[in-house]
Amino acid sequence: MTAQPSLWRRPLAHRWWLGPLGAALGILAAALGGRYGLAATPWLLAPLGASAVLVFAVPASPLAQPWPVIGGNGLSLLIGLAVGHGVPVPVVAAALAVGLAIAVMIALGCLHPPGGACALVGVLAAASPGGGWGLVPTLAANVAGLCAAGWLYHRWSGHAWPHRAPAAPAPLRGYERAHLDAVLAEWDETLDVDPDDLDALIRAVEARSLQR
Repeated sequence: MTAQPSLWRRPLAHRWWLGPLGAALGILAAALGGRYGLAATPWLLAPLGASAVLVFAVPASPLAQPWPVIGGNGLSLLIGLAVGHGVPVPVVAAALAVGLAIAVMIALGCLHPPGGACALVGVLAAASPGGGWGLVPTLAANVAGLCAAGWLYHRWSGHAWPHRAPAAPAPLRGYERAHLDAVLAEWDETLDVDPDDLDALIRAVEARSLQR
């Protein structure tokens, strides 16, 4: 009888529960940080749910790395609060805040989809008593708890987070990384995958093909 591979070496489809379990633990850590680490209300912000999906379900995504989670959420909330206080028309403030948040995230290399939601949260909170600035420490505690849980959980489950591209065979048949970079430039699209991962994938597929 063939021995079964260890739990962490089985195909990802057989470990589908890792993402949901990790996300639940991540939100628990984020909520505990906000609830007991700060005397603020609310103690958990909704965009963290989307961050948990990225961190635990697609941890190799460039959008799910620690700096995007921290910078994308934090900077976007600050932008939303600032725009909400400075622009008196709510619908204009909402549109401007999201656009500015995306521009800043791209410029600083921390693009994170939940950041758009954080910008909207900031705009809406600006009209509340206290001006919404109490959300800043709440978000900081939430993000700290989520990132700590992400790092610990992925170490336990055998993944690297922050993500590192896997080792790949040396290029064969004349393939060079410059070829990949040229194609990506020609496509002129933003892909949710790191070019280093694409390079490793191409090399591994090429080596597997030659072995056959």
